[in-house]
Amino acid sequence: MSTDPREALDAFLEAVGEHFAASAHRNGDQDPRVEAAYMALADAFEIYEDAIYTAYDEVTPFELFDDVEDAKEDDDDNDLDGDFAVEDDDEDD
Repeated sequence: MSTDPREALDAFLEAVGEHFAASAHRNGDQDPRVEAAYMALADAFEIYEDAIYTAYDEVTPFELFDDVEDAKEDDDDNDLDGDFAVEDDDEDD
C-alpha cells in the first residue's frame, strides 16, 4: 500500500501537535494520553518516512528506538572516551 507523501506529512505534523498538547498537559509520569500520543507519533513518522522514500527515494535524519535500552546503547556508542585533538592539515607537506 502506497501513501501519498503529502497526506503522510500532514498526518505526521498533526501527530506532533497532539504529542505536544498531551505532553504540555500531562498528569504524572505514566499519563496514558502522553503514551498514546507518543505511539501515534511514532506510527505517523514511520508512515511518512516510508511514503517519502517510496515517492522520492529520500530518507529522514531520524531514528526510532524500539525501547529505552536501544536509545541508551546508541548514546553509549556516541560517547567520547577521553580527550581528543584536532590535527591541522599542512598543505605544504
